[in-house]
Amino acid sequence: MRFRLTPRETSFYDMFAASADNIVTGSKLLMELLGADTPARAEIAERMRAAEHAGDDATHAIFHQLNSSFITPFDREDIYTLASSLDDIMDFMEEAVDLVVLYNVEELPKGVDQQIEVLARAAELTAEAMPHLRTMDNLTEYWIEVNRLENQADQIHRKLLAHLFNGKYDAMDVLKLKQIVDVLEEAADAFEHVANTVETIAVKES
Repeated sequence: MRFRLTPRETSFYDMFAASADNIVTGSKLLMELLGADTPARAEIAERMRAAEHAGDDATHAIFHQLNSSFITPFDREDIYTLASSLDDIMDFMEEAVDLVVLYNVEELPKGVDQQIEVLARAAELTAEAMPHLRTMDNLTEYWIEVNRLENQADQIHRKLLAHLFNGKYDAMDVLKLKQIVDVLEEAADAFEHVANTVETIAVKES
């Protein structure tokens, strides 16, 4: 009988992949939000809430596995950081949708569609990258591209803020819309945090 001297817990990889796939679901719901009327937005918010709960479940499953595993595929701190950062992305996307519904926003400002498109692309790249954690291969382009997308998101965010403060909006509407675009920017930052964490892991494992 053969014994493995350095066993590695493989279920973490599957759970990270599931968490990232759920984020893709969330990004698609954000895309749906753009062309939806008020009643449809409420239904999208319900589905986004369900996706956010599924993300929480995935995160808790990773934490439970982490606490019950003697040997992990890479540093425990990095596993915790990666899981938490993936969870943050889903939280920010759910918050943005919820704010649109709660504030009864009739029309989102021009530029929000660009923010959401960046998030959707970052979600796809993140989901594609997670399976590569098993081998740590073909990840460099992933974190470079996500960092580029985050820079693009920063530029879009600044233009949106300038647009909101150009005097054409009511002061109360500015406050509401600024909170929404700020949360979407936080989601872009969270994607970059995930990419940076993956880069850290890859460097340690190389």
